[in-house]
Formats: sequence, structure tokens, C-alpha cells
Amino acid sequence: MSNVRFPIRLLVWSVLLVAVASVSIYLAFELVVKPRQALQDQIREQHQTILKLEQEKQRLEAYLKILKHIDRRARVEVLRQAKDQQGNLQTTIRFTEIDDAGKPVSAFRELTLPGQEVYFDTLVIKFDDHFVEQGDPVKGRALMLFRRVFSSNMRAEDGFVIDREGQAPEVYAEGQDLSGFEKELWKRFWELANNEKLAKEHGVRAIHGDAPYMRLEPGRVYEVCLRSTGEVIITPGTQLAPPPAIP
Repeated sequence: MSNVRFPIRLLVWSVLLVAVASVSIYLAFELVVKPRQALQDQIREQHQTILKLEQEKQRLEAYLKILKHIDRRARVEVLRQAKDQQGNLQTTIRFTEIDDAGKPVSAFRELTLPGQEVYFDTLVIKFDDHFVEQGDPVKGRALMLFRRVFSSNMRAEDGFVIDREGQAPEVYAEGQDLSGFEKELWKRFWELANNEKLAKEHGVRAIHGDAPYMRLEPGRVYEVCLRSTGEVIITPGTQLAPPPAIP
């Protein structure tokens, strides 16, 4: 009889040991392994989030740098304003295209226009954002042609021509021959502007005229600027420096 009880007792103890071991394993998994895995997953997700945020930060920093960059600018000096013999106000300006350091990149033009409000008529080409963000050598910036300058007291068609329409502005050549792609952009400007499919094939996001204007005051200097993103702006006027005294 005792021989029968012994295996039963052994079986019971074995079951208890297995149960205790199972509970121990379960508790170890729930209290140690599982939280550790969750922590590791959380750390991994945080690393991925940090990486994405860092990439986004770099992209935004690059885009902000692009926003601040000026691709083309002209200085407009208001030399004088006076009425003619008929009593009509005439504004005389000196228009000079300059580089980032303020040095002339072309010969200045002295223009006299009727009235005080002067328009700077431009043609602008903007490329898809990813070209700008990637700094593409050709499509990584907006392009602008200074079409003409006119005033509110005259017809736009009678304005003073600056760059020749249909031809790439010489300033973009920088002493080198322009690519066929760049020449084609200006040659087919209005065709691109009126053909969505053709514009997409050239990576063009927007293409149009833009004519900001300013009520000019005598003795002040303004700048007409194109940002890389395609925004044409006119800076507030500053006092024009007097000519140096003759000794």
C-alpha cells in the first residue's frame, strides 16, 4: 500500500514543481522580460523619432537658408522728382543690377518716368520644391527676367525694356554658355505658362509675370529682389548717400 502512495506523492510533488516553475517563468516573463522588451521597443521608437526629427530639422534649416538667399537684385536710386513744363511730376531713377556684395554686375540705366508709382515688370519661373530643397544646379532656384520698368501714368507697353523677352538674361550665364534647357525655358516661356503637361516635363511648378510697384520718394534707394523660392520683393527705401564732396 505504501508503495502505491509513494508514486502518487511523487506525482503530486512533480505537478506542484511544474506549476511553480510555470508560474515563475510566467512571472519572470511578465515582470522582467516583457517590460524589458517594451522598454527596448520604446527606445527604438524614440531613436527613430529623433532621427526623423533631425532629418526634418536639417530639411527646414536648408529651406530657411534658401528663403533668405537672394538670386537676383537691382538697386533703384531716385535721383530726382520734379514737375515738367506742363506741371506733370517726373521721376528719374538709376536702375543698376547688383550682386550680393552690392557691386554692379551690369551698366546702370537712367530712366525718367511720369508720376511717382513705378512698376518693375518681371517674368518668374519657379521649379518643384524638391529641386529647390536638393539644391539642383539648374532647378534649385527660381529664375527671373527684368522685363521692363513703367509707371502708373503710362502704358506698360511703353515701359523701358531691361532684359529682352524670349532670351535668357545674360546675368545667368556668369561668363559661360547657358544650357539648352535654360535657353528653352525663356524661349518658350508663354508656351510653358499655358501648357500644364509641358511645364511638368520641365519640372516647373509656377511660371508667370509679376509686377510689384512702389511709390518712390526722392533721395531714397530701394532694392528689387528675387528670392530663391520665387518671391519678388521691394525693400523699404533708405536714404540715398550724397555724392562725395569735390576737394
